[in-house]
Amino acid sequence: MAKMYHLFLLTILVVIIPTLVHANVKEQPLYWDNLLPFINDTYWRGKAVTAQKANSIAYTPDPYAVSENMTSVVSEMIIGENTGRRNLAVKKLKKGHPCMATNPIDRCWRCDPNWAKNRKKLADCVQGFGRKTTGGKAGRIYVVTDPSDNDMVNLRPGTLRHAVTRNGPLWIIFARSMVIKLNQELIMTSDKTIDGRGANVIIARGAGFTIQFVKNVIIHGIKIFDITVGNGGLIRDAENHFGQRTRSDGDGISIFGSSNVWIDHVSMRNCRDGLIDVIMGSTAITISNSHFTDHNEAMLFGATDGYDGDKKMQITLAFNHFGKRLIQRMPRCRYGFIHVLNNDYTHWEMYAIGGSQNPTIISEGNRFIAPNNPHAKEITKRDTSEGEWKNWQWRSINDVYLNGAFFRQGGPLLTNRAFSRKDMIKARPGTYVGRLTRFSGSLRCRTRNAC
Repeated sequence: MAKMYHLFLLTILVVIIPTLVHANVKEQPLYWDNLLPFINDTYWRGKAVTAQKANSIAYTPDPYAVSENMTSVVSEMIIGENTGRRNLAVKKLKKGHPCMATNPIDRCWRCDPNWAKNRKKLADCVQGFGRKTTGGKAGRIYVVTDPSDNDMVNLRPGTLRHAVTRNGPLWIIFARSMVIKLNQELIMTSDKTIDGRGANVIIARGAGFTIQFVKNVIIHGIKIFDITVGNGGLIRDAENHFGQRTRSDGDGISIFGSSNVWIDHVSMRNCRDGLIDVIMGSTAITISNSHFTDHNEAMLFGATDGYDGDKKMQITLAFNHFGKRLIQRMPRCRYGFIHVLNNDYTHWEMYAIGGSQNPTIISEGNRFIAPNNPHAKEITKRDTSEGEWKNWQWRSINDVYLNGAFFRQGGPLLTNRAFSRKDMIKARPGTYVGRLTRFSGSLRCRTRNAC
């Protein structure tokens, strides 16, 4: 165990890299210099080793098979609608009201008017690389009744911080609509679901979420915006542990060395650092049905060129809307395998998808609407020379380009693999993105009605 951790620590220590002018805080060497003293103790060493083992189990040796399976489900749904065999987008309920479930994840649960009595059904609906995530399905329901977040060590029962630091699985819901200002980063334990359905739950004007060295987390149906930096100090991270923490990053959601994470129907904007960052060997992650606006560097997948542990990073981005006043990094990737499926890119100012260190990026059935700026039409950005990146596997399949947008592809053609033309169902899903992402972001779900 000690040997594994020392290798992990050594890898971090050698991270001294050149960064972009607008670099994420995690891309700065000073970030790691400040962080290491706080995680280099017996407690966090043990969590790091446990998390590494879980991440290795969550890793999929053949990522193409996983991504093709999700592609087939979407294509089959569209083909079914076109041929009249079935209509999976609109389902008539008993009272005659239509249920608009326009993609296969939503179709799994949204048309059930009794969703509030069967909340844990949601855990059966995740697809993509995070498909094995069950969150708190095996645990009891925990109801958040108190929006306060004051004492960081002696936590008040009924608060969100008290809920996410309990040992064992919990399905966390909210008694009513509330705005929660987190005084410090919200550090979660494994096997948790945060389920905002049935209430308007807003995390704003304080710190964000930290998913560090844990597994099996679902965050669903909440709004996160105006996230700031927490000053650090003594913070509880489990029932039986609290410790000193450095300043938080200012991310909306930070996923650090964790696996089996699903973020769904979340609305996010304007965080001090990134909206969602995924770093340090995190894997088996799906980000779906979410709405992102008003941000510069939206998503960072892999923080440093010097940490090749992110080669195991596998992330699905599906049915999300990248909307108004976004500038870049949707996402920006290092290493790993990223499947970008049926997302709607309606705004960017610099570029949409970027990367370094030879990540595999499969862009499939997305809609890209370029800005009017003639110098920002390219969707992609590589932080290296063409002589190097031309062999990276960046492929665009059935994407739709509007207003002059273009995707610069690289790498060998995907023949004899899951994405070869002979294996693709004859559909152009990119033309259906407006429908598939129609209900992105947090939903207004009411009990006894379909969402």
